[in-house]
Amino acid sequence: MDWIRLTKSGKDLTGLKGRLTEVTEDELAKHNKKEDCWICIRGFVYNVTPYMEYHPGGEDELMKAAGTDGTDLFDQVHRWVNYESMLKECLVGRMAVKPISAPKEISSTLSEEKKQLNGMLPEKKILGASAKDLTPSYDWFQTDSLITIVIYTKQKDMNAELVIVDCQDKQLRGEIIVDDHSYLVEIGLDHAVQGDVAVNIAEKIGKVEITLKKKDNIHWKMLGQHLESHNTFIKRTDRGLFYRKCKLISKTEVTHDTKLLCLMLPESTHLHVPTGQHVYLKQIIAGTEVVKPYTPVLPFLPLDLKEPSRHDGAYIYLMIKIYSCGLFTQALDHLQIGDYISVSNPEGNFKKSQVQTSEDLFLLAAGTGFTPMVKLLSCALTEVSCLRTVKLIFFNKTEDDILWRNQLEQLALKDERFEVQFVLSQPTKDWVGKQGKISLSLLSEFVKRSKKDSKVLICICGPTPFTEQGVQYLKDLGYSQEEIHAFTA
Repeated sequence: MDWIRLTKSGKDLTGLKGRLTEVTEDELAKHNKKEDCWICIRGFVYNVTPYMEYHPGGEDELMKAAGTDGTDLFDQVHRWVNYESMLKECLVGRMAVKPISAPKEISSTLSEEKKQLNGMLPEKKILGASAKDLTPSYDWFQTDSLITIVIYTKQKDMNAELVIVDCQDKQLRGEIIVDDHSYLVEIGLDHAVQGDVAVNIAEKIGKVEITLKKKDNIHWKMLGQHLESHNTFIKRTDRGLFYRKCKLISKTEVTHDTKLLCLMLPESTHLHVPTGQHVYLKQIIAGTEVVKPYTPVLPFLPLDLKEPSRHDGAYIYLMIKIYSCGLFTQALDHLQIGDYISVSNPEGNFKKSQVQTSEDLFLLAAGTGFTPMVKLLSCALTEVSCLRTVKLIFFNKTEDDILWRNQLEQLALKDERFEVQFVLSQPTKDWVGKQGKISLSLLSEFVKRSKKDSKVLICICGPTPFTEQGVQYLKDLGYSQEEIHAFTA
């Protein structure tokens, strides 16, 4: 909020008195100190010197890109942040020539982009097969009342989590996730459609059918206008985030400072957030676009373990801690039932297959770092046949801070494979459980294989120092990088 106030104060944050200038790479390289720091992102140069003290990641992170093209670094850390909005008052100008760390083959990069826009995949992006073999394709047909778009994914294990469909204001967007790539059908429809979108997936042959109901029963001469990214098959990280507006349906108290929000997806959206992945929420606060990541949870823990939990895909549940001085969470807390908030497509590098082959699963969570563990617990206890033990070590300050304590204790009673251990850093004198913070001795006591060669997965999530310390302790205890998954956003 302090940064937003500063940007609206009228103060000259560029040092150029409102003039925009063309910046050469030599000029950019000169501004590489904390007291004089320029950074290039996507061809635009910003004077980030005044932003140094406000950057959540600290000055050192910004200095890694000082005087250079910071686009790749920015994309690695937080490509979801709207830097244009955050830094618009710091804009110095455009790069006159290619930035220092731009790829040498700039012409081939541009031609690849051009090919992708025409729906072709450049040969150098193909891994051991031709583009024709790998790239999905689509077709469409109609009846008197329906339009059906068929996507041939050429994948044998297609499922609902890999298909995202939105239909808003006569614009259809269908995205198919194929490992770290995605295929997109994006069309401005020729005529209006109505009601919800039906998605049918033939999992074994990888065919996806999207069925729309015509508003008027007329014959369509064409499906519609192809939008810019239509029929492209590119890396997911190269696609911008897509948002849809979701309606706040309910808000319930979990603890004294944490609430469970239920958001309803539009009826024309098909979206299932995979286990271990997060979404971004976007709000306009004081005229600035602010974005934060959150991991969806279930409405409750699965106490009936006979079959996998099937929760209605029309809703997204978010467990959010409200900070008294938190700009974003305060705005969330002030949302009224019926208000709307923008929710992105899911992101994250966790693969469900990591759990499905585990015999021992350890979950280390601090505070709201518990949220990714909710779906993981459900998946492990209902779907993983080889599972022997699941142990949650849950770190909090006080007893009042423990999320879903009763549900966790009930689950431990119901399923002998599951054990929960609460650890408090600021307990009352009545607390009889474990106390302290994450440590080597505590982890050596609780994280143990059920047998010598059992397949282990250890997931950890919480504040950055907690996660970094935890990962180091686990490595010190002899666990490999492949056995550890740290949730970070």
